[in-house]
Amino acid sequence: MKKRALISVSNKEHIIPFAKGLVALNYEIISTGGTLKVLQEANVPVTAVDDITGFPEILDGRVKTLHPKIHGGLLAKINNEAHETELEVNDITRIDLVAVNLYPFKETLANEAATHDIIVENIDIGGPTMLRAAAKNYEAVLPVVDPTDYDVVLEALQKDSVNHELREKLAAKVFRHTAQYDVLIAQYFTKRTNEQFPEAYSVTYEKVQSLRYGENPHQQAAFYKEPLASSSSLANATQLHGKELSYNNIQDAEAALEIALEYDEPAAVAVKHMNPCGIGVGENIYEAFMRAYEADPLSIFGGIVACNREVDEKTAEKLNEIFLEIVIAPSFTKEALTILQQKENIRLLTLPVDASKQTYNQLKSINGGTLIQTNDTGMLTESELAYPTERKPTETELADLLFGWKAVKHVKSNAIVLAKDGQTIGVGAGQMNRVGAAKIAIEQAGEKAKGAILASDAFFPMPDTVEAAAKAGITAIIQPGGSKRDADSIAVCNEHNIAMVFTNMRHFKH
Repeated sequence: MKKRALISVSNKEHIIPFAKGLVALNYEIISTGGTLKVLQEANVPVTAVDDITGFPEILDGRVKTLHPKIHGGLLAKINNEAHETELEVNDITRIDLVAVNLYPFKETLANEAATHDIIVENIDIGGPTMLRAAAKNYEAVLPVVDPTDYDVVLEALQKDSVNHELREKLAAKVFRHTAQYDVLIAQYFTKRTNEQFPEAYSVTYEKVQSLRYGENPHQQAAFYKEPLASSSSLANATQLHGKELSYNNIQDAEAALEIALEYDEPAAVAVKHMNPCGIGVGENIYEAFMRAYEADPLSIFGGIVACNREVDEKTAEKLNEIFLEIVIAPSFTKEALTILQQKENIRLLTLPVDASKQTYNQLKSINGGTLIQTNDTGMLTESELAYPTERKPTETELADLLFGWKAVKHVKSNAIVLAKDGQTIGVGAGQMNRVGAAKIAIEQAGEKAKGAILASDAFFPMPDTVEAAAKAGITAIIQPGGSKRDADSIAVCNEHNIAMVFTNMRHFKH
């Protein structure tokens, strides 16, 4: 007995050989619109859906497959006498295979020229309905949504090896596909109506790659990206050289990239375990990198470097002297690439790292739920600063204070950063008390702390951090302010001729 396949695809890649393969297996093909025309032009025997339904496409094609003769054929259970009787009474033929993919909603969203009306017209109705019907009735219907599955399905049909497992896998892929499609539509309208945290929050991601393991070898992991991730997203980076990224590589690379995006001037960032071990800015990328390197030449070993300017030959020569896991930059000169590719395992990534900061939602999974917040895009200008101490910072100190403030934002709390001349010289990260973080940063800086600035991600609950800074020879401090004991810290600053700046903005990072 001849079987029936319904084919209606937006993405027509590989559809002709698939349809011809089905015909060779004694399938009757029915189709609609553009797919019908493509199959006819390829001399594939095909019947129009409206010849099956006896009802024409209407409303500019908005209604064409929404008909009992289609959905009855899709949803009738096998081995169900009542269903068989109803099909016979209503002259409905079973549909045994559905190959459908949807209007290009994601691609339309990605087109900056697309108007709202065009976007709405690319919301598919009939396609998801057919797919869901076929996937619901997967025991009777083969639901095929992905062109990469055409050969798999044909081979299984040819070998008469279509089994329950294959049917369930195809059904699962359909529901993932339609779920993502609906999420993108929901996200579009949610954004259009300015709802930051709606009553239901849905997200969707596309797999980039499986990872060898997670944070540790006994943990499984994979890397996914947002379907419309920005060009400056690490998920869209181009890897020019080196082995695959690991789970920890990706986390550290993202941390380095986020910091590099903070600076307008040439900047280089070295990261270890999600914290910066060195940040430098300069007149050019070589000068910036040397400052980042000299900030902590020990910790940079095995680290990740991000530069917000093209890596040139001179910078590459220095990078090549160090064991690094990854170097990220907008581009590499031909000479730089030749130098860095001498090392087999170093990963070289390119993507725009001079793009403007974008707001996005950050998700943190907990057992049974998730926390959602917008990313920290808080920025400062000189006009927003307050100066509570008797001495005001010099022009040079102020430049370093603003540099340090951008840096401390990306250090795990409690966080303290010491900086001087466009370079971090001490970083205290993730401590349980603030003075402990300050002591680590001061010890790391050593004699360089004299004349340096100190940046704190949150206010000082007690004056002990300021006292430690004064003892180390620090001359200016930037912090949010707002403590009940601000007056005590201000008094210590005045006693030691330290300039203090209040930002009225906190930068906790957990």
